[in-house]
Amino acid sequence: MKNIKLHIIVLLIVCISEFIGVKSFKVGPGSIVFLPMLFAMVIAIFLTPKFLNIVKEKEMDDAGSLISITLMLLMAKYGTNIGPTLPKILAASPALILQEIGNLGPPILAIPLGVFIGLKREVIGGGHSISREPNVALVAEKYGLDSEEGRGVLGVYVVGTVLGAIFIGLLSSFLAAYTPLHPYALAMSTGVGSASMMTAGIGSLIAMFPDMADMITAFGAASNVFTGLDGLYMSIWIALPMSEWLYKKCYRMKYGEYPPNPKKTEEK
Repeated sequence: MKNIKLHIIVLLIVCISEFIGVKSFKVGPGSIVFLPMLFAMVIAIFLTPKFLNIVKEKEMDDAGSLISITLMLLMAKYGTNIGPTLPKILAASPALILQEIGNLGPPILAIPLGVFIGLKREVIGGGHSISREPNVALVAEKYGLDSEEGRGVLGVYVVGTVLGAIFIGLLSSFLAAYTPLHPYALAMSTGVGSASMMTAGIGSLIAMFPDMADMITAFGAASNVFTGLDGLYMSIWIALPMSEWLYKKCYRMKYGEYPPNPKKTEEK
């Protein structure tokens, strides 16, 4: 909190990103929307030690420790959006509940593809979910972070942290422009259990449908809350066991034999 350099850098990044503003590009019948959040992330990446070396390791560590505080403020704001629209959200609750089946999408898609390109048990950790904080904790508890599964979930977590918001924001714009899906349905789909990804997704939708801003925000935030509540339990009881089963089947299809038993991480 007392790192003045960090606060000044963040303030400058925010000012520059807001000055650039929302940029949209017409692509066919629709448009692709780039939000200030995208520009802020790109600017911040180039300030790291790997590039311009303006932001040092200390600032990066301090910034990481403040994420939970900023997300708390963000979720409080979303709570104020959910309240006034609660009757409409309750009316749509069957759709919100059914869309949670999408939590099973990652293992169904990622496990076969991961085995096909040559990954081993890393694909179980990284492919059973979108690999956010609760999923990292789950894999750490069951396998250990030093295991192959642990390396997989951490790898996806890092990539998702850097690129997840960008990907969800662009995907929301693309689907809104080229598919007949309703903006409310797309808003629900942004609630994947990550506040930053959801914010990028609903931000793109709001830029395209400003008249629906309140309802889009409410549906996205409500969906994110649902995912946070039941996503971990679905991973424990369904997604992770299904990932293990899929991995064995796909491994046998590719290599003609069952995979070797996993190495147990030695406790020190």
